[in-house]
Amino acid sequence: MRDYVALERLFIERLGLERRPIAIAFHDKAPSGVAAFTGAEPAGCGFWRLAAGGQTFYTKPEDHYNCPIGSYTHNMPLPPERQPELDQALGLMAGIGYLRWEEVPGIARLKDSPGAVVYSPLAKTPLDPDVVVFAGRPKSMMLLQEAALRAGVAAAQPLLARPTCMAIPAALAGGAVASNGCIGNRVYTEIGDDELYAVVPGKDVFRVAAEVETIAAANAKLAEYHRARLESLRSE
Repeated sequence: MRDYVALERLFIERLGLERRPIAIAFHDKAPSGVAAFTGAEPAGCGFWRLAAGGQTFYTKPEDHYNCPIGSYTHNMPLPPERQPELDQALGLMAGIGYLRWEEVPGIARLKDSPGAVVYSPLAKTPLDPDVVVFAGRPKSMMLLQEAALRAGVAAAQPLLARPTCMAIPAALAGGAVASNGCIGNRVYTEIGDDELYAVVPGKDVFRVAAEVETIAAANAKLAEYHRARLESLRSE
């Protein structure tokens, strides 16, 4: 397997990340050699928090049922007795003006229903990831998105809004994406109000990393250029 330890170090150092990027892999069945998740999380993005904190584990579909929206974006059908929870959650969101019912069909979903999902810090991933999730301040996400653009793997779509978890199927379908996040995700992951997300398909993550150095150096030079230009204009 490729060197994900060095990859994580590169991203953290060159992008100035304060949170570890996490690797997510989808599988038909539980992978051997990976511990099963135990306990309960109120939402699938809660697993992101655990992975960013250093844990490696896999989840089963039923581990995601507490979040009907996340179960929907991850194509994990709720059991019949819990199916009303999805309509209830969407009904609440529509009723308070958070979204419109006609927006629901446009929410990205995984094509296939996974039997298991593996979460881990990028450096500790036991398997090649399907996606890598980054969280950080806007400047860090700016550099990452510019590196994805330079690598030719950025999605041709605008910054995504709610729900945050749809950024995963959106990235798998169209390339690297950025996301503003959503209020539920911010509660369950505890990311800061000044942080955003970016999601890069696992197959492209090394291509993006190869462009990070160039982009970071170019931005440093452009910062000098713009500061000098600003100072010159101010002194005229």
